[in-house]
Amino acid sequence: MEPQHLRFGGGTAGTVLNPFVLLVVLVAGMLILFWPRGKAMAMFIAATILIPMDQVLLMGGMHFPMLRLLALFGIVRLVRTKLSSKSQIFSGGINKIDITVILFAIFTALAGILLFEQSAALVFQLGNIYTTFGIYFLLRFLIRTEEDIVIMVRTLAYVAAVVAVVMTWEIATGRNPYAILGGARAASYATLTVRDDRFRAMGSFGHPILAGTFGAILVPLFVLLWQSGKKNRAIAALGIVSATVITLTSNSSTPILAYAGGVLALCMWPMRNWMRIIRWGVVVTVVSLHLVMKAPVWHLISRIHISGGSSSYHRFMLIDQCIRHFGDWWLVGVKSTSDWGWDMWDTANQYVSICDTSGFFPFILFLATIVYGFKYLGKARRLAENRKQQIFLWALGSALFANMVAFVGISYWDQTQVVWYGLLAAICAARVGRPQGESTAVTVRVPPQEANWAEQFGELADIKSDAIETDLPRDSAHRRFLTI
Repeated sequence: MEPQHLRFGGGTAGTVLNPFVLLVVLVAGMLILFWPRGKAMAMFIAATILIPMDQVLLMGGMHFPMLRLLALFGIVRLVRTKLSSKSQIFSGGINKIDITVILFAIFTALAGILLFEQSAALVFQLGNIYTTFGIYFLLRFLIRTEEDIVIMVRTLAYVAAVVAVVMTWEIATGRNPYAILGGARAASYATLTVRDDRFRAMGSFGHPILAGTFGAILVPLFVLLWQSGKKNRAIAALGIVSATVITLTSNSSTPILAYAGGVLALCMWPMRNWMRIIRWGVVVTVVSLHLVMKAPVWHLISRIHISGGSSSYHRFMLIDQCIRHFGDWWLVGVKSTSDWGWDMWDTANQYVSICDTSGFFPFILFLATIVYGFKYLGKARRLAENRKQQIFLWALGSALFANMVAFVGISYWDQTQVVWYGLLAAICAARVGRPQGESTAVTVRVPPQEANWAEQFGELADIKSDAIETDLPRDSAHRRFLTI
């Protein structure tokens, strides 16, 4: 039976907020406002992930989990910076990922409002837009360079270590320490979910699957951190161990598959120049299987059983019923999917959830965000100066693929969104590499036999023949011309 309070996102009837949590949020908010950019970003990520979403401030019928309050401090900083500076607040300016995120949020909200035509739907969708824009554009503003990406991942490593300790404690004791904060879901935190006589820990997250997914999708980022320098390797190792503990203590199949997906993507590095052939090979294989199988190819999902009591058949039915009812949801979604089959109201699949609740156009926009992410990383890798930078970018792509796998088994509705939008912001920053308009010195080593040419070229560009340096934009055309 579909819980009716989920129709417009649920929520408490009054404020449920621990005074200690409020104090922490106010202190963190002030630090986000006034600390240097890197530290402010680290504080925002740590606070939003470690503070559970059941700590809620209710104001005028609008629910403000602490994530939204922290985002408010960040928005104030962003606006202040924009008004006091003429420089771009987003590295590289607005790009196609930004546009798809904006359009996705707007059209999702419009679909929900048109579908229900109730004031509650308007309030709920405005809240969703605020959350999406607040998280994504704040992180786009704070994450601007490769150094910022490293700071983000270092922060996530420390946060993952804390979450791993909490979830290990849950497994050992059967109680979640977050229950003592007395939030709206204190009863859920106090009594752990059990599957096949094993606890499913969830830390500060809304569900064990989301908690495990948080750890699983971070593994490629910690490999990125390992590659960034020797000084980060101890923290990277801590992050990898913590992410593994989080994945296992959640006792859920989706995080394990996402973990495996991220590791598989990392292992494809030696075949990076063959990825176009591999992608088309996968497409041909899937289509061929669909033609020869008695059941649709997505029925293979129902055969995946990793943790005990896996609901893989439910995941298959979600996709199957979504495809079969395309005519019902394609325009603006449907009000309820509960009559499509047993437990079909529980759309534990990001792709299906977007289709069923918002329609076909937001689904295409969501896919476009992922496609542009891979496209930007691919172009940046081809222009990378060395192997280290290429692996850095490949690890970001592996994290993006891990999220794609996770989306098949869960939709992000809690603070896991922070990691997702942080990853998109990191991809945008990696694509730019340096602020637009900034030039770089390109050094060209010239063989002795080309000395005459070098001298002639040097007269035009005011450069020397043995190590030619010129101030040109870093783009592929100039690099190809200057590389010998």
